[in-house]
Amino acid sequence: MGQRSRSKRCCGWCIVLVVVALVAIVLVITLTNKIGLSEPVLSPVPGSPGTVQKKYGVALKVAMQFFDVQRSGKLVNNKISWRGDSALKDGSQAKLDLSKGMYDAGDHLKFGFPMAFTATVLSWAILEYGDQMQTVNQLKPAQDSLKWITDYLINAHPSKDVLYVQVGDPAADHKCWDRPETMTAKRPLTQVNTSSPGTEVAAETAAAMASASLVFKSIDAKYSSSLLEHAHQLFTFADKHRGSYSHSIPEVQKFYNSTGYGDELLWAASWLYHATGDQSYFDYVTGKNGKAFAKWGTPTWFSWDNKLAGTQVLLSRVSFFGSKEIANSENLQNYRKSAEAVMCGLLPKSPTATSSRTESGLIWVSEWNSLLHPVASSFLAVLYSDYMLTSRTAKLSCDGDSFGPSDLRKFAISQADYVLGNNPMEMSYLVGYGEKYPEYVHHRGASIPEDATTGCSDGWEWLESTEPNPNVAVGAVVGGPALNETYVDSRNNSMQGEPSTYNTALIVGLLSGLVTSSSVAKSFT
Repeated sequence: MGQRSRSKRCCGWCIVLVVVALVAIVLVITLTNKIGLSEPVLSPVPGSPGTVQKKYGVALKVAMQFFDVQRSGKLVNNKISWRGDSALKDGSQAKLDLSKGMYDAGDHLKFGFPMAFTATVLSWAILEYGDQMQTVNQLKPAQDSLKWITDYLINAHPSKDVLYVQVGDPAADHKCWDRPETMTAKRPLTQVNTSSPGTEVAAETAAAMASASLVFKSIDAKYSSSLLEHAHQLFTFADKHRGSYSHSIPEVQKFYNSTGYGDELLWAASWLYHATGDQSYFDYVTGKNGKAFAKWGTPTWFSWDNKLAGTQVLLSRVSFFGSKEIANSENLQNYRKSAEAVMCGLLPKSPTATSSRTESGLIWVSEWNSLLHPVASSFLAVLYSDYMLTSRTAKLSCDGDSFGPSDLRKFAISQADYVLGNNPMEMSYLVGYGEKYPEYVHHRGASIPEDATTGCSDGWEWLESTEPNPNVAVGAVVGGPALNETYVDSRNNSMQGEPSTYNTALIVGLLSGLVTSSSVAKSFT
């Protein structure tokens, strides 16, 4: 009898617990719907990387290889069969070794401005998602590619107020169609200095050095310290001797024209703050320079030329994870509010969603290198989504409507999937990924057979050839589709078919953020 009574009481308590649980679930659902969230109020904190998303893992391995395709200099452990040593004498006229670094695109020029941006973005990707890269064995290749660039940047900065920002003459280089291994065009050097300043390129190089110093901090302390010393010097040079490199070197306006240097100063100072914790850099971005250059509340597109959106997301990191005193800084909050405006502009269901999209939903801003902006925007969206997850920030308000971290991630996935083949052309714009991708990429080395004997001018036959490229520029992200979502796969179509190294850095960051379901670490210092 007594046992039976206990059983009845146990059953009674079970019923009560079930009812309580159901009520709790209903309350959570009600609260979630009430505030417009697409996930529970409390989100997971970072732990071990989640299950690998095979598609993105495979794509990441493919994308990473384009850094090997673009390497200049004496190739070590060369993984690209049709590539060999090239540009071994670069810098020799100034008694410098500028043989390393990476070619910018399908030609053989080394432009310091976009190359430094490539290094900064790659550093950021490693710092946030290195553990996820490791799940598909891509962390070491990413670190090696980064060092190939930073080795070059160190040598390009021989004294505190001198930075070599270009190797090669664009006019002469573009008169040739040849392989980098056999190129014969002269390789002049271009520098910025106190009499010919280049604030944006010096500041971007400082950002690259500062961010990379964090990557190598636990791997090679001496190298990390050297990078940080260069970063300090370059930032001081950039800030003290203000002037656009587009004015000092008018020739660059045809290739990588700068629209202003204020964003690079804030970007570099933000990275130096992360690398050092020095309050002076925080004061720099939140003080008068922030007021002068930040354009708070005005969404912008993240690219090699404009770093404002990237700076806003990077400084939002401080707002999410910094001390209460720092996080409550009024102007730091202005950066975060601006980052939120950028995110709201990307979300297709937001009241403030940008109309700069194709019919299928791809962000589309420019006919030249059209994939730059959707990939760059998606990288920032994944980062911001993970900052929200890690900090258990449940919602983002867009002009009265609320969105959660999963909404940002869903947007980023839509853009990544478009690049990987979910588009009207049913073509992957990542060369080497999927069953169908561009075969006539505008890339000299890929278009000329490895055993061909060509000089500067007799290689043009390979540009005009109707045959697909004999070599696959594996990992290249081509320029991308037109606004009407068509793509003409022609070697002469450089507007759509030429890849760039910085596009690769951005998609590596995006894919690394999607390869597993893990959120970011609170600190990477």
